[in-house]
Amino acid sequence: MSTPKDLRYSEEHEWVKDEGGNYRIGITHFAQSELGDIVFVELPQVGDDIKADEPFGSVESVKTVSELYAPISGKVIEMNEELEDNPEFVNESPYEKAWMIVVEPSDKSEVDALMTSEAYEKMTVGE
Repeated sequence: MSTPKDLRYSEEHEWVKDEGGNYRIGITHFAQSELGDIVFVELPQVGDDIKADEPFGSVESVKTVSELYAPISGKVIEMNEELEDNPEFVNESPYEKAWMIVVEPSDKSEVDALMTSEAYEKMTVGE
């Protein structure tokens, strides 16, 4: 399983990438493998506010619909519109093509509270 070392991770299986003060967010390889084939992705609009630990969208697979939980709070400044037509990117490329949103954080300390790749790997080995 792929767990990039330069990202931070939430208990709800989202990843966060620091991009010089703003943060790119997506779901992990582990999450997409558990969900199965993704057929639809629902994301917030640019300008929406998201709040840590609250739903900000959803992914629908052939098995289930799962909510996406915000790993940090902030304002959505970019969304990956390609996922509307290509939800399979979530399965094929969860860390590159299938990023979901970019957030301008309201509290950068929330990022520090997220797990390192090592801690995330330990958590998912038990699941």
